[in-house]
Amino acid sequence: MRDVAFEFLLFGLKQARACIFAGSFFVVLILSKLLPLDPLPRYDFILLAAIVLQAGLLITRVESLQEGIVLCLFHFIGLVLEIFKTHPAIGSWSYPEFGYTKFGTVPLYSGFMYAAVASYMCQSWRILKLELEHYPSYKLSVPLCLAIYANFFANAFVRDSRIVLIPLVFALFWRTQVRFTVWRVTRKMPLVLSFFLIGFFIWIAENIATFLGAWVYPNQTGQWTAVSTQKMSSWFLLVIISFVIVADLKHLRERRTK
Repeated sequence: MRDVAFEFLLFGLKQARACIFAGSFFVVLILSKLLPLDPLPRYDFILLAAIVLQAGLLITRVESLQEGIVLCLFHFIGLVLEIFKTHPAIGSWSYPEFGYTKFGTVPLYSGFMYAAVASYMCQSWRILKLELEHYPSYKLSVPLCLAIYANFFANAFVRDSRIVLIPLVFALFWRTQVRFTVWRVTRKMPLVLSFFLIGFFIWIAENIATFLGAWVYPNQTGQWTAVSTQKMSSWFLLVIISFVIVADLKHLRERRTK
């Protein structure tokens, strides 16, 4: 029983270690609310601090150069989605404050929020020694990934396709197990369950981030309210995009080194 309790505690500590960038980013958000930043706009402070954090992780080799390149890909993916979703004609959410480093309607620090998810996955992969059983071919996972990403844009004009996409996720990954080692014993869990759990905790983080003013949903403009639980399905799907990219790139790199 003591071993199980210790393993659970160690698992929590390793998860916290994997969230080093995401956790540090939340500290930056808190400081941006508490510190007198004038004349530096808040959005610009957050961007500069995030760049320093990212550079520090690369210099200290907490993150590798290859992982840094992967994170740049997530910056691009996130920025494109942000530009679309914050367009006045769409208005899914907004960044109402002024900033010199805004690209159209989007502050450039927003890309770091997507990269934080990828950073967590890369760190977890190494810290917990992740292995995948019965992982589907990238010839199936990549098209599903593209369909999920496309739906985030298309659902502004046509019926949301997640009612089809989520069953497809279960159909494709129902046999896939993720193996991980916390201490002495290698354990495993269904990959789809890990998608849900990560999405759930991102939803909690989203509530904290919007409370701190990282961005604003239309129903939060007058007064902050909790983010709808329906957003968890969006994060569930976004986590899949992140995981597939990280997993397939790792598998591709492993094949090249053999």
